[in-house]
Amino acid sequence: MIDELCVRLVRYIREAFIAEATHAGIENLDQLNDLFAAWAETVANRRIHAETHQAPIERFEASGPHRGADPERLREAFRWSVARKVTRTATVPLEGNQYAVDASLVARRVELRYDPEDLTRIDVYYEGKPAGVATPFVIGRHTHRAVPQAARPAPTPTGVDYLGLVAAAHEEAAGTGAKIDFTQLAIFELPDEETR
Repeated sequence: MIDELCVRLVRYIREAFIAEATHAGIENLDQLNDLFAAWAETVANRRIHAETHQAPIERFEASGPHRGADPERLREAFRWSVARKVTRTATVPLEGNQYAVDASLVARRVELRYDPEDLTRIDVYYEGKPAGVATPFVIGRHTHRAVPQAARPAPTPTGVDYLGLVAAAHEEAAGTGAKIDFTQLAIFELPDEETR
């Protein structure tokens, strides 16, 4: 039933919106999103449905105020998951880090569920059931490498030309002190005219 409804919805969007959008000459994704939102609010959600005899927006709002998603369920929905085999030393690797798990899981394939922005907390599942927490053993990364990292802010200029000051001090010291003449060293003695 749900699959059939999805197919009908996609067909309706394809026939009523996408057909018009291809002729409109849309230039970018933002323009496409704006046009779709306008179409959905003014056309798709306002027309009377043949079976319910209600507009979709009226039917949606008739059930009363909608509650927000449970934060714990929402957090769980966006966690990442990966399968790993537990080593003989009861550890599992993830993103260059090593985690200790329950010794009863040695040589078994487990599922690790984690927030890619916090690799310090990894939940272990075996055959779909919770099997404890993976304890960080060796941590090299604290976030998954696929998570975009904020660029480091550029240092604010101090107005002091440090290297210019170093170069000036060097020139001053070289100008006032005795210069080294490498030809005066014994290893650089030039042969006399007679010995040539």
